[in-house]
Amino acid sequence: MTQHDRRAYLLTALLRERPQEIGVPSDERGQKLLLRALLNLRPPAPASEEFLDVQDAYLREEIRRKGVTALADLHPIREGVYLWRGDITTLACDAIVNAANSGLTGCYQPCHACIDNCIHTYAGVQLRLACSELMEQQGHAEETGGAKITPAFNLPCRYVLHTVGPIVRGPLTERHCELLASCYRSCLELAAQNGLKSVAFCCISTGVFAFPGEKAAEIAVRTVDAYRAETGGGIEVIFNVFTQRDEQIYRNLLERS
Repeated sequence: MTQHDRRAYLLTALLRERPQEIGVPSDERGQKLLLRALLNLRPPAPASEEFLDVQDAYLREEIRRKGVTALADLHPIREGVYLWRGDITTLACDAIVNAANSGLTGCYQPCHACIDNCIHTYAGVQLRLACSELMEQQGHAEETGGAKITPAFNLPCRYVLHTVGPIVRGPLTERHCELLASCYRSCLELAAQNGLKSVAFCCISTGVFAFPGEKAAEIAVRTVDAYRAETGGGIEVIFNVFTQRDEQIYRNLLERS
């Protein structure tokens, strides 16, 4: 099957699950947006083996076309620590960190630009189901500052570490800072427990959760440095950023510390 054929199959299958009739755009961009929207809206549920085979082939080809970056392609800014600006869903390392919400099953807003939405989109429907099963076993919303681990499914990394960062409404408090530091430490500890050697962190809580970017970066670097010093630096850490401003913030912190 070509990518066009796979996309047509997936659109037909996903539209069949929905009660209302939705027209399929004739152009490729419109079809891709609709497919992503339908994947974002789909509740956690099993899918047929045929659906998963087609979806997996489609998503892996889409990621390949975006271009995969391996940890070996990066140069450390200092020993065991990397700074990389790019799409975290194209990064091949042991684990990437997802800035999740307390429901942990992803962003349901169609085509939203948040990292939670991007990761769930390109991992495939298996990730939402795996997260839902974790939450069902837990029996309550995920606490801020903790971490959970799942397979990465169609992403080029091996695992996804899901952490819920603090939401800042009003003045930044010491409690916000403590909880953000806990996100980084919890992810590192969970990675170590699972024998992982490399972890890529996104800028946790700095998007819609409104944590100030510079302060968040300071906490991230300080917490990672402290953990690596305590444990002998066994885990390599990639600070993944998406904007030029964040890249400069992290570069300034990493080069002077």
